[in-house]
Amino acid sequence: MEILLFILAGAGVGLAVGITGVGGGSLMTPLLLLFGIPFNVAIGTDLLYAGLTKASGAVAHSRLGTVRWRLVLWLAAGSIPASILTTLGLKFVFGDASQYEHLLTTSLGIMLILTSAVLLFKSRIHNQPNTDKPPMRWVHKNAATITVISGVLLGTFVTLSSVGAGAFCAALLLILYPRLPAIQIVGTDIAHAVPLTLIAGAGHLIFLGNVDFLLLGSLLIGSIPAITVGTKIGARLPNQLLQPILATILMGLGVKFAFF
Repeated sequence: MEILLFILAGAGVGLAVGITGVGGGSLMTPLLLLFGIPFNVAIGTDLLYAGLTKASGAVAHSRLGTVRWRLVLWLAAGSIPASILTTLGLKFVFGDASQYEHLLTTSLGIMLILTSAVLLFKSRIHNQPNTDKPPMRWVHKNAATITVISGVLLGTFVTLSSVGAGAFCAALLLILYPRLPAIQIVGTDIAHAVPLTLIAGAGHLIFLGNVDFLLLGSLLIGSIPAITVGTKIGARLPNQLLQPILATILMGLGVKFAFF
């Protein structure tokens, strides 16, 4: 019965991801917590789930040539070491999972709040007029450094919360590289999210034991076909209505986990 519940949960999140385009991490982890899954297991399992479900998208974008690999490398240069160090910090600084529960739940709440803000303002960012003015001089001059630092922040918070590798990373890329075509923002974001979430998930598995493979398999069985169905449904629904509703829900969950 429990396995069926997890399969249905995966299907529900898969549908939501397909319909709204919102990353699974911001939906899956809160749902698992509401189902009573321990916070550390929910986050660790969701990281591997995210990496596996995003892999096909990364391959597709790579074949289409819509991945800016230089940006992926800059992001990964910050995020991958930060993820590994964060996992090692959880293992060696804290005695057991109960001692870092507050750190994970607070990080989850903060990232859900930021993700909801991104959803609310995404259309405004996308609809910025495409001018020929160059980006701020200091940003352009220090683009690599700023991108690596952004990767460090992403690696840390994604490892702690399993949220942010998708919508939040895309928002950072939009801000740092306003001239980059939207399809390349998406492709670069997904190509970076796959190694980050897989390495972060592997860290939770190897060093912390925070992955439930039965739960992971059930979620994948439910979500993979549901994402395809959700994508077809989403093409016929008004995204301008759905995303604000979802953003409001994520904001409420974020406040709950961050402050209560």
